[in-house]
Amino acid sequence: MSTQESVTGFTTADLPDGHIFVAGAFREGRGAEIESRFPADNSLNRVMREAGPEDLAEAMVAAQKAAANPGWRDLLPHRRADYLYRIGQGIAENANRISYIQSRDTGKTLRETYALAMSAAGTFRYFAAALETMEESITPSRGPWMTFSRYEPIGVVAAITPWNSPIASDAQKVAPALAAGNAVVLKPATWSPLVGLEFARIVSEAGLPPGLLSVLPGGGQTIGDGLVSHPATGRISFTGGTKVGHAIAEKAAQRLVPVSLELGGKSPTIVFPDADMDQALAGILYGMFSSSGQSCIAGSRLFIHRSIYKSFLERLVAATKELRVGHPFDPNTQVGPLIHPAHVTSVARWVDVARSEGGRILTGGARPVGDAYKEGYYYLPTVIDGVDNKATICQEEVFGPVLVAMSFDTEDDVIRMSNDNQYGLACGIWSQDIGRAMAIGKAITAGTVWINTYKQFSISTPFGADKESGIGREKGLEGLRAYMRQKSYYLGDPGVYLPWALPAIKGRDV
Repeated sequence: MSTQESVTGFTTADLPDGHIFVAGAFREGRGAEIESRFPADNSLNRVMREAGPEDLAEAMVAAQKAAANPGWRDLLPHRRADYLYRIGQGIAENANRISYIQSRDTGKTLRETYALAMSAAGTFRYFAAALETMEESITPSRGPWMTFSRYEPIGVVAAITPWNSPIASDAQKVAPALAAGNAVVLKPATWSPLVGLEFARIVSEAGLPPGLLSVLPGGGQTIGDGLVSHPATGRISFTGGTKVGHAIAEKAAQRLVPVSLELGGKSPTIVFPDADMDQALAGILYGMFSSSGQSCIAGSRLFIHRSIYKSFLERLVAATKELRVGHPFDPNTQVGPLIHPAHVTSVARWVDVARSEGGRILTGGARPVGDAYKEGYYYLPTVIDGVDNKATICQEEVFGPVLVAMSFDTEDDVIRMSNDNQYGLACGIWSQDIGRAMAIGKAITAGTVWINTYKQFSISTPFGADKESGIGREKGLEGLRAYMRQKSYYLGDPGVYLPWALPAIKGRDV
């Protein structure tokens, strides 16, 4: 056991064995062989077989049966909530183990992966409580009848999650889908398959009836496409790349299946001269470089008012250089490795494109040098200026620790530049003038607006996007309703007859 490994209290023997989870049972997948490697040093976590088409077919048959079973579909809400409470408690009790597995699987720091595990536990608790307390509505009547609205399960839900935040992303889809009375087939990413399998173990031990959850790590062209196209899939929830999101939306549209898509982002962060500069610096650094920049909501376009541009940027660059890049098990590490060597190559390519378009690399722009980094997938936190908002680096998502800084003069300028992008996921505004900040937040197309903070979340507050960043909302009561079918009822008053038919029934003298 390495010195770094010893601080966790776990070893690779504690990692899931790589068996997929099909209809309540663990077994070897029937797909291609895949590897999970530790991004910090390229050491092997597990060799396993991903799910194959036969596994998907079996999972879908089991899901259909489980979703149609009155013992689940018609289970009283507080009884169904019991399962969610137990799952949430199981996640919380295993948070350190989940944290270790996720750090080994993704390279994220233990501090972050522990927070993600506790977030997932909270997600299950929230949707359990929401399920117990959710009310259906009696709507205002416009005639001699009672009108009311009820919600029913959809059936089988396809949940496809990304590699950058497993367990938290899994919970945000699985918890509301189960709360709504559905069965779920979950497809984790092949770059981070192990966390989903640990999640499956916890769900199984919580006693969830077999068939209500299957976890099938596998490729997008096999398990992903098969899951989206399956005739039994009643709803699709996807988090990932915009290109794949478009393909999923097209397939869903052909079958008229509801879909939610949380896709890419190129979020603007705006600093006004009246901002608390330390607060803004702290928020921008965290919003961009935590998770090693591998976050869809990363504030990757920084707009600084021209009057403070030079002084603020100098402080930002100096602070960026002080960020601690290192091993994810080191408690002092702030920026860990990226997920995969191919992703390091991709990030470096985007920085080269920025250079070719006149970008100046103020810090970073390379892999770190030294024995501690040579086997891992590291890339230095990078700050670029010297380009305008039309540059490729300002228009395309890098999904790595790369920040682009630009200046602005007026509110209208920064609103225009913020919106001059295909994405509409999030934005950050730093100013003491809350009225101005609110007005600018309203004018910018984004699903989330942070004012004097960034990258903070609440499971009770809906999260989603506009434009090429996606459609639909997760979290909150809206996130629960999204996994249900709404049905309207009209209950006629006794003794009241529809007048149109009365002559035929009572005689023409009526």
